Amino acid sequence: MTPPALLFRRADEAAAALAAAATLPGPPLLLLLSAPAAAAWPGAAVIAAMVAGAASRHPGVPHRAALDCGTAAGLALDALRQGWRLLVLEGTHPAFPQVAGAASSLGATVLPEAPLALDLAGLDLRRPAARAIITGHILRHTAASGSTP
Repeated sequence: MTPPALLFRRADEAAAALAAAATLPGPPLLLLLSAPAAAAWPGAAVIAAMVAGAASRHPGVPHRAALDCGTAAGLALDALRQGWRLLVLEGTHPAFPQVAGAASSLGATVLPEAPLALDLAGLDLRRPAARAIITGHILRHTAASGSTP
């Protein structure tokens, strides 16, 4: 069962996802997914700081964060050293099995492709309609997975 995934590029987008979940009973577990190849730019440390900042603004909202490494196996290994425990690395990359094995030995997971996610980039987060879209996505995905918010 995959939690509702929300793709973010900026700290305010990650915070908006957690804020929307905070309004729901529960609240449900979310997956904050970095932009494609974000391990290359802005980098694992910056993405981790964005997630940490969003989480500090919305404590108590359960979430996991996934760093998308694109095709950069070396950056995936570096992210593991930095403490990341959920990564995306293109599954067709020749080094995928080795990176996945290294991750497994650390209790981490490497996904061969990014899960389907609501991309927050096109939403005007200042508008109630954007918040309604995010909340609706969370509720639909939570209902589809059979869990309750």
